[in-house]
Amino acid sequence: MTNLSATRLVLARHAVTAQTGPLLSGRASGIDLSEKGRGQAEVLGKRLANLPVAAVYASPIERTTQTAAAVATHHGLTVQPLPGVLEADYGEWTGQKISELAKTDLWKVVQRTPSRVVFPGGEAIMAMQARMVETLDSLVADHPGDLIVVVSHADPIKAAIAHYTGVHLDLFQRIAVAPASITAFTFSEHGVAMIKCNDTGDLDELMVPDSDSNSQTSGGTSEA
Repeated sequence: MTNLSATRLVLARHAVTAQTGPLLSGRASGIDLSEKGRGQAEVLGKRLANLPVAAVYASPIERTTQTAAAVATHHGLTVQPLPGVLEADYGEWTGQKISELAKTDLWKVVQRTPSRVVFPGGEAIMAMQARMVETLDSLVADHPGDLIVVVSHADPIKAAIAHYTGVHLDLFQRIAVAPASITAFTFSEHGVAMIKCNDTGDLDELMVPDSDSNSQTSGGTSEA
């Protein structure tokens, strides 16, 4: 169970679109969830429906706001746009076929040493990680003791996981974040603890425990 005073941060990746996989959509507008994606978003919303969600935030493009709306509707909340959790700015790579990008020398650097990468006409991966973490830290500070949901994209979520778990950015490609999956952290006086990663299963660990519960984890000492 989670600590009573901890802030719980749920990071959800958007559900799929028709372009998920073959194209690097990036920040392109006009890309809606596919029929499969709408189904994934509905399932995500139902998974989070019984949790005491205080606020729902989303990267301000269609596929993320549509996914977030499927969560917010269960809690009577409005999705709040959050530019700081936008996808990386891939610049000239935006909208390109991944199969073609994979043939470039820069693609190899993206996979092996992403901390060195600046996308042509776009953003550095290191800068993307910095603004993602700064945004999330600010949200956590604004929501003491709350459970908040943030719908973002694979690379920003992977970068946040790397930061909060102490993994070097050059290793973040070893982290998988599937569409409509969640990754969850608790933030408390004891530090940060990741309690879910790329998860599509049970969410009982995110419930607030009874006040007399003795089996709590909060980023400090865990009990077996």
